[in-house]
Amino acid sequence: MKKLLAIILALAMIFALVACGGGETPAPEPAPEPAAPAPAPEPEPELPGDEPSPPDPGEDGTQLYLITDLGTIDDRSFNQGSWEGLVQYATENGISHDYIQPAAQSDDDYLNAIDLAVQNGAKLIVTPGFLFEVPIYHAQERYPDVMFVLIDGTPHAGDYDPVIAPNTVGVTYAEHESGFLAGYAAVMAGYTQLGFMGGMAVPAVVRFGHGYIQGAEVAAEELGLADGAIKLSYHYTGVFWPLPEIQTMSAAWFNDGIEVIFAAGGAIFDSIFPTAEQAGAAAIGVDVDQSNLSPAVITSAMKKLSVSVYDKIADFYNGTWQGGQHVIYSAANNGVGLPMENSNLGDFGQAEYDAIFAKLANGTIVVNDTLEIGDLETVKVKLTVFE
Repeated sequence: MKKLLAIILALAMIFALVACGGGETPAPEPAPEPAAPAPAPEPEPELPGDEPSPPDPGEDGTQLYLITDLGTIDDRSFNQGSWEGLVQYATENGISHDYIQPAAQSDDDYLNAIDLAVQNGAKLIVTPGFLFEVPIYHAQERYPDVMFVLIDGTPHAGDYDPVIAPNTVGVTYAEHESGFLAGYAAVMAGYTQLGFMGGMAVPAVVRFGHGYIQGAEVAAEELGLADGAIKLSYHYTGVFWPLPEIQTMSAAWFNDGIEVIFAAGGAIFDSIFPTAEQAGAAAIGVDVDQSNLSPAVITSAMKKLSVSVYDKIADFYNGTWQGGQHVIYSAANNGVGLPMENSNLGDFGQAEYDAIFAKLANGTIVVNDTLEIGDLETVKVKLTVFE
């Protein structure tokens, strides 16, 4: 009986434990896997015009540019005179500036150089020389927001019919007045055997030569010299650079008694000045003061290139720009002259120079700007033209 009760009690306890446990404990469910990140949205395609606008010309680039003509920036002539005016204004006013030398002499090469200047941020471009007339005709339309200063020319399409846009100023000079002063001074200084060697027979060079003849004629008249007392040999070399033939010809002229040669043709002075030194003779420079090039240089028939370039740049930055016009620099606006401070003209000094310059400036003396040498009347001057 006791064994039976023990078995019954054990079974009751087991039953109670099972009832209280509620059956088997379920296995824990696995943790849910983390959700995959949402894919990044694809960028919207760029549409034309969505890209950032380029900076305005000159905002981050060089503002003032000069494109060189034939030769280099230190040619001691036309390019250098123009560059000095640009550098002076830029330096005084803290403006970025540079120059570009075209790859070759052609309208396309000049336009390519202008394109590069604009890409670099140019606001104003100076181009010295008549060879830029056609390129500037196209550039002024291509880049209406860029200003152009064309030195020694006027834009045209190749037909010499001037077309000057509002963003362009054409600047030329009264070369005949500058040449006149050189011829007048030479005769007043005592020279009676004169020579003129020009470069290419372009209008500017021709005017220098024809003014030189007229200046010698007026001086001879004032001195009361006999008819034909002044001998003047005249020739165009056909180039703007030195050549052995130019040196040979100038040496022959000096050997024949020529006392002074006016070298009006860019770098042809490199053939003439040394020859003058060797002959113990004299020479006259052109465009800029060339007295530093040779002790033979007694004066120079100057165009005040630096003055005109400086003035036009100042007009742009001062808000007084007047485009679409042709401006002539003459004695009347101090645009031509002789560098008397560096001249060696004997008794012809500053007072004598001021007197004749004033007559040009006020119109008392009017120099003929003809391009036909046959239109010049010479009595005191005996002219010999060499072809």
